[in-house]
Amino acid sequence: MTKQYWLMKSEPDEFSIADLAKKRIEPWTGVRNYMARFHMRAMQIDDAVLFHHSSVMPPGVAGLARVVRTGVIDEKQFQKKSPYYDPRASRDKPIWDCVEVEYVATFPHFVSMDRMRSHPALAEMLVLKRGMRLSVQPVTEAEYLTVVALGNTPPPAPEVTADEQRRGRDQSRLRK
Repeated sequence: MTKQYWLMKSEPDEFSIADLAKKRIEPWTGVRNYMARFHMRAMQIDDAVLFHHSSVMPPGVAGLARVVRTGVIDEKQFQKKSPYYDPRASRDKPIWDCVEVEYVATFPHFVSMDRMRSHPALAEMLVLKRGMRLSVQPVTEAEYLTVVALGNTPPPAPEVTADEQRRGRDQSRLRK
C-alpha cells in the first residue's frame, strides 16, 4: 500500500516530542474522538507523522514520528483512575484502540501555526482550518514535505516596522 501522512496532536505537558525521543516507541493512547480513531485505524506501518504540540503558545509542529504498530488496544480505557477510562469498554469488547509511534526527529526549528499559515503551499491543510480540533488527521505528502522543509529552515527574521526603526534611531541618538 501507499505510504500515508498524518498530523498527531499532543499537549507537551502530557507527552512531548522530547518524551517520545526518550521512550523511542509509545502507544498513542487517550484518543476519544470517533473520527480521530477512524484515522488511526486507517494507518499503516511506516506511515509518517508530524508531531504537533497543542494547547501551548505558540502551537505547532515540533518533529517527526512514524507508525510502527497498528491495532493496539488502548489500555487506558480500562484504568478507572485514568482520565481516558471508558466504563462501556470491556476486555471482551474494547472500544478504543490506537497505534504505536516511533521517534524520528525533533525539528531544529519549531514550525508554529502562524508560520504554517503564512506558507501558500499549506493553505488547505486541515489543521489550519477554523474549528479543526481533531487530534489525529491526514495530511498530503506535499503538506508533509513542506512542513519538514520549514522545520529544517530558520524562520525569517521579524520585520521591523517604520515606528520601530524610528524608535531605534531615537534611542541611538540619546546614547550619544
